[in-house]
Amino acid sequence: MDKLSDREKDVLFYLVKGYNNKQIGKVLSISHHTVKAHVSALIRRFECSDRTEVAYLAGKYNII
Repeated sequence: MDKLSDREKDVLFYLVKGYNNKQIGKVLSISHHTVKAHVSALIRRFECSDRTEVAYLAGKYNII
């Protein structure tokens, strides 16, 4: 797996905590559209089908 950017790590942290895109955007002071782009990038990097699987793998392998 490629290294994650700092922003992707931030988004992943809140994704694992169960935040939705709007909540993540509010906490990180970015638009929910930008969050959606980061989540999509994480899904591709982790080779997953959805955000839930990304969160599961991140927790399982202590990525964050």
